[in-house]
Amino acid sequence: MSRALSALAIALFLTLSAAAQDTWQLDPPHSSAQFSVRHLGVSTVRGAFTKVSGTVQYDPANLAKSSIQTTIDAASVDTRVDMRDNDLRSPNYLDVKKYPTITFQSKKIESAGAGKLKVTGDLTIHGVTKEVVLDVDGPSAPMKDPWGNQRMGASATTKINRMDFGVAGAPAVVGDDITITLDIEMTKQVPK
Repeated sequence: MSRALSALAIALFLTLSAAAQDTWQLDPPHSSAQFSVRHLGVSTVRGAFTKVSGTVQYDPANLAKSSIQTTIDAASVDTRVDMRDNDLRSPNYLDVKKYPTITFQSKKIESAGAGKLKVTGDLTIHGVTKEVVLDVDGPSAPMKDPWGNQRMGASATTKINRMDFGVAGAPAVVGDDITITLDIEMTKQVPK
């Protein structure tokens, strides 16, 4: 249930043109943090967190100077089934009253080949922080939108074990491995 992750947020990164270090903001209406998990070992249940925000500091000339910070509203979990979503928000799983956010903070961003990045960082879910690695496709080349802002996007994936984060509800029903997919769009205001 991290997805979000992380930031995920994450992927939001780096593009190949631009100058020095640029600050990009995650565009929440055009970004998503999704997850999938096995149910009873026979099917896959998919869900998303609908409230994701974050900031990317990006230096295309030196990825070591780049960073990603993402925050997800844990209560925004949505699996399209109200009863299940309420259970996921409860102390059985995410305990959103006690742990209202899921966060990701990058520690290292490096190239993983043409058009790919590897982002290592700290993912915090349910008050537990663990290091994860995001495999990123992108970022896309920056483009100017109709309103004069710069935009770029990326997609990232990772897999976590929910038990590592203390999310231990219904172990015989819900699988331990959670696949997280992030689809991120970022914006940068262009000075006028």
